[in-house]
Amino acid sequence: MNFRPALALAATLLLAPNFAHAGETLDRVLSTKVLNNVVVDDYPPFTFLDKDNNLAGFDIDVAQAVADKLGVKVVNSVPGWEVITAGRWAGRWDICICSITPTTDRATVLDFIVQYYSSPAVLVVNKDETAIQSIKDISGKRVGVGSGSSYEAYLDKTIVIPGEKAIAFPFEHPVKVPTDETINFQNLALGAGVRLDAIVANIATAKGHIDAGSPLKVVGEPLFGEPNWIAVDKGDAEWNAKVVEIIEGLRADGTLKAISEKWLGTDITRNDV
Repeated sequence: MNFRPALALAATLLLAPNFAHAGETLDRVLSTKVLNNVVVDDYPPFTFLDKDNNLAGFDIDVAQAVADKLGVKVVNSVPGWEVITAGRWAGRWDICICSITPTTDRATVLDFIVQYYSSPAVLVVNKDETAIQSIKDISGKRVGVGSGSSYEAYLDKTIVIPGEKAIAFPFEHPVKVPTDETINFQNLALGAGVRLDAIVANIATAKGHIDAGSPLKVVGEPLFGEPNWIAVDKGDAEWNAKVVEIIEGLRADGTLKAISEKWLGTDITRNDV
């Protein structure tokens, strides 16, 4: 894991143009008593639909903890990843506690205000796969990635994460297959090379599928460090500061650690390493 000081990266990202009026989001949340959070519903163990068709997971619990500190109700919406990352939410949503990694492109439309966990990207293959031993072996192979994700940008060799070291791309011409990440894992589980040859995904997500019995394995070294930050629409410094204050409080009192250990069995929320 490679954690960076929150304030340093936040200061860099906040140099982009602002679109909202200062205090607008904070005033809305406190007056309506509702925190509108955006998530995806196909990214276990961070967010997924449980057996009762309710949203559950790490991000859902973190959003609830933030709402509790604010004394408001949390409402989680699933507008779609492309909509979330486009920014300019126009007051429809207040916050994205949704496992989003800051990139230079995303930082032009969103404020990334505080890192709340980090977990690296890895290469996943079927357990019977023998030809793919590392990322160098994916040339010409069908590699699944979440649509619009940092993993898709990685295969495109376009990803740049502010504050992190340059990412290496030791592969040539994979066949990118962008779709719903859960579908990717299901397709890879059908067999080596049946529908997919590999997946690029978060190690925690991959481990969750493997621990649940999917016939998969992680190969090679981690591909790149993936810091995940809380993002908001641009321009409300008071809201940004309040969210940072709450997250750092939840980190200090052990709440983030407890949520992480509940869903992942380990603490991925530390910011001191």
